[in-house]
Amino acid sequence: MFQASIVVGKPRTVLTMWVLPWLVLINLNYFQFQDTTYIQNEGLAMGAHTSSILSDVYLQHLENTTIPQLLEKHSIKGYFRYVDDILLAYVDDPNNDIHSLLNEFNSLTPKLRFTLEEEQENHIHFLDITITKNPKGLSFGIYRKPTTTDIIIPRDSCHSNEHKTAAIRYYRNRL
Repeated sequence: MFQASIVVGKPRTVLTMWVLPWLVLINLNYFQFQDTTYIQNEGLAMGAHTSSILSDVYLQHLENTTIPQLLEKHSIKGYFRYVDDILLAYVDDPNNDIHSLLNEFNSLTPKLRFTLEEEQENHIHFLDITITKNPKGLSFGIYRKPTTTDIIIPRDSCHSNEHKTAAIRYYRNRL
């Protein structure tokens, strides 16, 4: 567990103003389930607002340091990321082994694991769209996972109004 102490009266530094508070947030990963409190041993706390921020900062760091060299080495034509989903566009030829690139991505850091989903029959799903490769170029359609239920939070639920209306806004924006 992380331990720190801040000496009162010392001038504030970047370390005491920015780094130490983030380290405290990272290491205070506890949650409660069925009246029992658990401490998460590693990783960021699921559902915490700070976790998404720190994850994005870390991925941006990788995208600005090591990932560009990997993309160039493997002749990747396009790199598109939304949160934790990444789409790569590349030329499929014998000199370009996408599985080798996956192994190199997975060697960037010991705790972060990348997975690979290759196109099937000229189709690939990315986020909520289906991208189809055809002789004229690319076409796009809406993708719905097989587990989609279209169930939204009932109006008389105890959830906040923001959560209740989120699904309605989502469906409206998809139109």
